[in-house]
Amino acid sequence: MEKELKQTPSNCIRVALFGPESTGKTTLAKALAAYYNTCWVPEFARDYLQEKWNTTKEICKKKDIYPIAVGQMALENELAKKANKILFCDTNLLLTEVYARTYFDGWCDQRIVEANKENQYELYFLTDIDVPWVADDLRDRPNQRKEMFESFKTALDSRKIGYITLSGSHNERLNKAVARINQFL
Repeated sequence: MEKELKQTPSNCIRVALFGPESTGKTTLAKALAAYYNTCWVPEFARDYLQEKWNTTKEICKKKDIYPIAVGQMALENELAKKANKILFCDTNLLLTEVYARTYFDGWCDQRIVEANKENQYELYFLTDIDVPWVADDLRDRPNQRKEMFESFKTALDSRKIGYITLSGSHNERLNKAVARINQFL
């Protein structure tokens, strides 16, 4: 596996928030990090692609996928060193793979596919599409939310990764996540 896509060993529990765009992952990551007094890993692709859009008005291309994955893992590894027992990941490389396969007709950089066989998260929360979709420069699939959700669910199911689906209001999602994390702890 490529060194820059490998998780650095740490003692923290890694929790992946997983799901389509505009399903509350960032909101939940921030709230959980605050609740547990720890760090959360932002989505590297958001800043990377927003900068690209702002400077060139171009959207994500195949050539962007690997640098996005490298940047995401660098952020995760950096924050894993600072985490207080738990690290909440707004995204991970498996999410990058799902998006790549969706947007590029089944293609994903093989180095990312291989990294996803090795990198591990102790808990996965799949965020449901039952919250309002919010438009921005990068979000582009308001009418394909159900299909996107199924792609994320299939990615977990096909890899036999256990997960909890989070639905409902922000508070309902937060409470369900906290209850599951506390069971895990």
